[in-house]
Amino acid sequence: MNRTTLSLIAGAGALAAVTGFAALTAPDASGGDTAKAAAQLPVERTSLLCPQPSTSDLAETAYTSFTPVSKGTGSSGTAQLKSAAGKSADGAKSGTDKKKADKPVLTPKEPGKPVTGATSGADAPALVGTAEGRFAPGWTVQETTEVAAGTGRGLLGANCTAPDTEFWFPGASTSDDRTDYAHLTNPDDSAAVVDIELYGKDGALKSTVGEGITVQPHSSEAILLSTLTDEPQTNLTVHVSVRSGRVAAAVQALDDKLGGDWLQAATDPAAGLVLPGIPKDATSVRLVAFAPGDSDADLKVRLASPSGSITPAGNETLHVKAGMTAAVDLGDVTRGEAGSLVLTPTDESVPIVAALRVVRGKGDKQETAFIPATAAIGTRATVADNRSKGSTLALTAPGRTAEVKVTASAGSGGGTAVTKTYTIKGGTTQNVDAPVPAGLKGTYALTVEPVSGGSVYASRTLAVTIEGVPAFTVQTLPDDRGTVAVPRAEQDLSVLQK
Repeated sequence: MNRTTLSLIAGAGALAAVTGFAALTAPDASGGDTAKAAAQLPVERTSLLCPQPSTSDLAETAYTSFTPVSKGTGSSGTAQLKSAAGKSADGAKSGTDKKKADKPVLTPKEPGKPVTGATSGADAPALVGTAEGRFAPGWTVQETTEVAAGTGRGLLGANCTAPDTEFWFPGASTSDDRTDYAHLTNPDDSAAVVDIELYGKDGALKSTVGEGITVQPHSSEAILLSTLTDEPQTNLTVHVSVRSGRVAAAVQALDDKLGGDWLQAATDPAAGLVLPGIPKDATSVRLVAFAPGDSDADLKVRLASPSGSITPAGNETLHVKAGMTAAVDLGDVTRGEAGSLVLTPTDESVPIVAALRVVRGKGDKQETAFIPATAAIGTRATVADNRSKGSTLALTAPGRTAEVKVTASAGSGGGTAVTKTYTIKGGTTQNVDAPVPAGLKGTYALTVEPVSGGSVYASRTLAVTIEGVPAFTVQTLPDDRGTVAVPRAEQDLSVLQK
C-alpha cells in the first residue's frame, strides 16, 4: 500500500500526533546527525473501517473488538465503532440517521478482554472506528457474517482495516457466476476521489467508468465490478488508487455455487511472497498473481508443509507477464496436511502481488475463502473472534527456524488468559494447537509475538457448519501496528537567538 513521503519536520509532527512524543535534532557543524536511536512507543490513535457486511436479508453479522495489553500506554483512552452512514455530502446529519450513526455498535471497556456487538439483515452499514490512548496500540476488529442461503452463502470474515491510498486485489472476477463488489469507505470530513483499474489475462481492461469515483465524507460505496467493463474475466486483479483523501477498501466476492467471502488487500508488491495457512482439507486451490511493473516475473512455487518445503507436482514455476493477471489451479495441493505457498524469483527480482482462492467441500456443499499474500509478523500480530471450536492458527517460517509466543486472551464473557511458546522449523508450516483461555465464555483473541529466529507468517481459519455446508474464512496476521518508531533527539536552539 502506498505511503505518502513526509518531510522531516512534517514527519516528526505526524509522529507527535500519534505517539504524543517527538523531538527534532539539527545536524551538527560537521554535517553529522546527532539524533539518537529511535524509540518504539505505543501509538496513541488508531482508525479502523469495516465494510458493509452484506445485502442479504438472511445475514447475521458479529463484530469483535480487542486491544492487547501494552506497556507504556497510561490508564486513559476510548474506542468506539459507529455507522459510517448518516451524513450528507455537506457533512450534516438529521433525524433518525443521526441517532443511528451516533450509537456505537460496540464500545470496548478494557484492553485484554474482547467485546462483541452484532447487526442483522441487509441494512447493516459500513462502520468507522477510532481508538485512543490505551485502546489504540494493536486495536483489532473482526467482522464475521453468516449467510444461510443465496449467492455468496456461507461464512464471510474480514479484518477491519486502516484507511490508505492504494490497494491490490488479485483473485477478483467478473465471470457470470461471480458477483464481486469493491467496497470503498471514507472516514474523513472531505470527499475522496478514487480510481479502480482492472487487469485480466491479456492486460488492462478498457473502462472509463472506474475513473474519478467520488466517495462522500463519512460514507461508503459498493462498486459492482462487472459494471466497470464489458469483458467478463474469470481471474482479475483490481487496483484501487486514491487521487485525493483516503479510503479503506475490500472486495466482496460472491459465487453462485461456491459461496463467498471477503478478498482483502494483498501486501505491497514484492519479489518474494508468502500466502500462509491453506486449510489441510482444501479440495481446490487457485493461485492468482499480477506483475504491476514493466517486466515479466518468473517465480518458483513451493509449498511449506509440516515436514519441509516441497514442489507442487506440475507447478514448479509460474510465469507472470508484465501488466497481466496469471492464474494456475493447484488442486488439492495440501493433500491433508497444513501448508503455505511460498513464491520466490527464479532469476531477476520483479515485484508482484498474489492471492489464493481456496475451496472446501464437494458437490453442492462447497465454500470459498481467500488468502492474500501478507507481510511477516513484525513485533506482534492480533486476530479476534476465535472460538472454542473451529479456530485453527497456522504459523509459517519460510527461512530460518523461529520461536513464537502465542497468547489467548480472556474471553468476551469470562475466562483467564493463557500463553504458550512454539518452535516452527525453517521451511515448514504448522497448524499449532493454539491455547484456549481457561474457563472460556464467549470469543477470545490470539496474539502472536516472535521471540527469536527467522521471520514468521501467520493466518487464522475460522470454520463453522451452515445448513450442512463446511463454511470457513481465513484471516492473515500482519503486524498489528501497536508501536511506532519515534526519534529520540535534542536540539540546540541557541542559534535561533543570534
